[in-house]
Order: sequence, then C-alpha cells, then structure tokens
Amino acid sequence: MRPKKTRWIQCSPGERCFRPKYHSEEKLQGVVLTLDEFEALRLCDLQKLDQHAIAHKMKVHRSTISRILTSARAKVSDALVNLKAIKIEGGCCKTRGKS
Repeated sequence: MRPKKTRWIQCSPGERCFRPKYHSEEKLQGVVLTLDEFEALRLCDLQKLDQHAIAHKMKVHRSTISRILTSARAKVSDALVNLKAIKIEGGCCKTRGKS
C-alpha cells in the first residue's frame, strides 16, 4: 500500500472525546475521528470553504479531501445515530501556523 501524504492542519484539537451523557460507560462503543478528518470538517462545514481551498490549505489533492470528508461524515453520523463516543486522534498530520 502506498504511504499517505502528510496532511497539514492548523491546530490540534487537544484531548477531545465526545460521548453520550446517558449511556453506561462499560457498554459504550466509539468511533475515532482522525485529526485530518476533524480539520477537513472544520474547514468545510464551519468555515464554509470549498474542497479546492481545503486541499490547498492541507496540501493534498482535492479528491483526497472528498474521501476524507466522506469518511468523517460517516463516522460522525454513526456516532450521533447509534449513541457512540467520538474520539479525535491520530492521522498523518503536521501542525502549521495560522494563515
């Protein structure tokens, strides 16, 4: 398998985990949202950038952004619908300064 290209993110979300409030912890399932998925969602859905602008900021191809967003939205939807925790961590990312 081909190695993943480094994706550039503006800032790390730190230690974040979102979980359903009224769900027993021992039975709680979860999904892992990678840092690049988190960044792509932030840029697309919060900052309203198009995929070309996001690709430029993260220094990857536009089709890669499309795949990242599809994966991220599926994970978030699964967590919301099926009462799963969302943990944000990992991915092949490097942090850059604000621009």
